[in-house]
Amino acid sequence: MSPAADSAAAASKWQAELLKKEGNAAFKKDRISAAIDAYTGAIALCPKVAVYWTNRALCYKRRNEWVKLEEDCRMAIQLDSHSVKAHYMLGLSLLNNDELTEGIKELEKSLELGRGAHPASYMVEEIWKELAKAKYIKWESLSRERASQLHKLKEACKEALRNYDSLGNPAAYAPEEQLNELEEVFRKAAKTDNPAEVPDHLCCKITLDVFRDPVITPSGITYERAVLLDHLHRVGKFDPVTREALEPHQLVPNLAIKEAVHAFLSEHGWAYRMR
Repeated sequence: MSPAADSAAAASKWQAELLKKEGNAAFKKDRISAAIDAYTGAIALCPKVAVYWTNRALCYKRRNEWVKLEEDCRMAIQLDSHSVKAHYMLGLSLLNNDELTEGIKELEKSLELGRGAHPASYMVEEIWKELAKAKYIKWESLSRERASQLHKLKEACKEALRNYDSLGNPAAYAPEEQLNELEEVFRKAAKTDNPAEVPDHLCCKITLDVFRDPVITPSGITYERAVLLDHLHRVGKFDPVTREALEPHQLVPNLAIKEAVHAFLSEHGWAYRMR
């Protein structure tokens, strides 16, 4: 590249950054149209910078312009596949379009990326809330479908028993006893979908909520990573329960608990419901 071309590229980059700052300032003042214009100008100058696309997508999110938001997020992901914001907002757009499975996938991706970059950030908490809400909605839909199928099957079994008895066939049990046994079988089949208490060992001792990203301390106690990091930053560098000295680098992911939580939530989707 010639010196003149280098100079022109540097000037474009500088101008684009100025426009981004203008867009940020306008967004903070809720001047969304002005922010969109500024980010659009930055994109025109430097179209391969992912953050310009995600910033404009955020404006479209504020205006509920989901089609434009999705387009910008997909472009941002092409430029930077590790963009937490792009995957997050794309997930929201897909959920808004009733594409529940794909939306959940994008939110899970953004959560994974967010935890790796800034585990204690507000955005990780926001992503989790949206993901939990989406997974609860998915569970609720599947639960209704299962309940309907079980009800139809139970009624069909009852009718078959009645028909069998009406034919004068000898039965090992009285009809009433058979029906009671049938009710018990279907009650147990539906038990998984009945909300109950989450086991204590799957919940953080500070938040009392089900673990999302559990870490274990040298003292052997497991906490929610973001909550414990916040405690170490705001309160002091010590274990909240044992009061022993504790540094962030001493935290180790508790993979066994994380897997147990995943297995529990896979079978008991009602536990995704936020308190």
